[in-house]
Amino acid sequence: MEVFSWPVRVYYEDTDTAGVVYYANYLKFMERARTEWLRSLGFEQDSLMRDPGVVFAVRAVSVDYRYPARFNDALEVTASVSRIRPASVVIAHEIRRNAQSGNAQLLTCGSVKLACLDAASFSPVAFPENILEAVVRVS
Repeated sequence: MEVFSWPVRVYYEDTDTAGVVYYANYLKFMERARTEWLRSLGFEQDSLMRDPGVVFAVRAVSVDYRYPARFNDALEVTASVSRIRPASVVIAHEIRRNAQSGNAQLLTCGSVKLACLDAASFSPVAFPENILEAVVRVS
């Protein structure tokens, strides 16, 4: 299974009054990694909405918060396919601090189930063949 990695810097706007990353912002970091993962496979979400007319919607989320990230931390957010079905995919995520050093610390892990939907009707549809092939190739 291929793991995609995306760097994220914690900005002041990401933190709460205690100076730690607000819990919902970890989901934003995961979203950025998934978007960049799709882009690395050659797919832009706005283009997919036009042709072949599909969008991806979050169907379910599970997150385990282990340690807090803090203002100015350099994080690494990973994305990897853990399960794929004809109209859905589950992406596993990990968020680590000090990932470039020898003592990376796992802060948060989770999974996001995405449904493939028809852009006009928002009804579930099978992944277009070219997307499915690309995702299967890296999983």
